[in-house]
Amino acid sequence: MKRIAFISGITGQDSSHLAEFLLEKNYKIYGLIRRSSTDNTWRIKNILDRIELITGDLTDQASLDKAIKLTQPDEVYNLGAMSFVKVSWDNPEYTFNVNAIGVIRLLEAIKNFGKQDTRIFQASSSEMFGKVQETPQNEFTKFYPRSIYGVSKCAGHWIAINYRESYNMFICCGISFNHESYRRGLEFVSRKISYGVAKIYLKMADYIELGNLEAKRDFGYAPEFVEAFWRMLQLDKPDDFVLATGENHSIREFVKTAFECVEIHNWQDYIKQNPKYMRPAEIDYLLGDSRKAQKILGWKSKTSFQELIYLMVNSDIERLKRGDKIE
Repeated sequence: MKRIAFISGITGQDSSHLAEFLLEKNYKIYGLIRRSSTDNTWRIKNILDRIELITGDLTDQASLDKAIKLTQPDEVYNLGAMSFVKVSWDNPEYTFNVNAIGVIRLLEAIKNFGKQDTRIFQASSSEMFGKVQETPQNEFTKFYPRSIYGVSKCAGHWIAINYRESYNMFICCGISFNHESYRRGLEFVSRKISYGVAKIYLKMADYIELGNLEAKRDFGYAPEFVEAFWRMLQLDKPDDFVLATGENHSIREFVKTAFECVEIHNWQDYIKQNPKYMRPAEIDYLLGDSRKAQKILGWKSKTSFQELIYLMVNSDIERLKRGDKIE
């Protein structure tokens, strides 16, 4: 019998990479997708004929109850979220509704209508560390979120732990630091840079507008992170893990490296800083300590910072050359 996986947020970056990974392991996959008037399945178009989509929403308890009752998954990956940090200040109530209360709704659906031994992965975030209290950050570092997104993720994280301890549910939380790929949304700074560089290289644009260039992040490669999500659910007992590369780089370094991919060295001439892209409360420095994941999961990030950016820039160049719709 195939194992059954249920993935919320199936149209997102992580979910698309995870679905491909699980298909290679012969899983039957159900993906939760919100009802929408526009098609947002571009990340999973190559596997649409191999997965089954279930209409539902983390803000709608009835739809989650129905989805879990119908699919009876062995593993649930909660990757659905309002994930763009900047927008969380503009829509704080919705952000909290999805990222925190949505976790309660999904866990209630699993508790009431799922299998007794269903295993659950909750996507937590390095944004929970915010104004960091120690460096590097590990599983015991105190949280100090600096955005509504970070606060909502803290709530979702502790809700998951509470359900694990209260109801003996198998729930693992992955505290993932920045993980990027060519499937990142254009609203995220990493993809905004790679896409902007590709357009400048092809003489389709003159500059990129960015905010704070000095913030430092721990950048990894998304397809490697989703393997760690799966490895957590194969453990004998549930636990929480920091997932990170163990090195960090500034946005300035990211920009410089992206331009170097196309042999443009006067990159400063193509950057305009715009205050509207500044966060109300910035996180200056994130650096993850993933030694626990290395020891227990046997997981380690392999793709270098330079390789990651090369993959993203070249993917965007090829898409633009083909005239693909860019999303």
